[in-house]
Amino acid sequence: IDNTVFRVIKKALPGPFTFIFNASGLVPKLISSNKKTVGIRVPDNNIPREIVKALGNPILTTSIKDDDDILEYATDPELIYEKYQNLVDIVIDGGYGDNVASTVVDCTSGEFEIIREGKGNLQEYL
Repeated sequence: IDNTVFRVIKKALPGPFTFIFNASGLVPKLISSNKKTVGIRVPDNNIPREIVKALGNPILTTSIKDDDDILEYATDPELIYEKYQNLVDIVIDGGYGDNVASTVVDCTSGEFEIIREGKGNLQEYL
């Protein structure tokens, strides 16, 4: 990661951004896409950050896309548990979440390219 990109990421995270980078050979195939990229997300939420801190390693996760036409992401912990209890190892009830997606920023070219507009405004950090 070049210095300019690093400085912006350091200011923007933790926050509502997912930054996409080229995956090195050190990234397990399990977490890199066919494009050989990896997304980094550090949410402004203490629960996942404390889990990572306790484990001493990053965690692999995904957002729960909802089939609902109104809500894109499920945020009610009880409904999430009811729907996914047989598909996941654990559901942590941290209260209702935010249903606005993160802003996805592609950094693979050394420049910032917004892939998905979301909650974060990258211009504030440039």
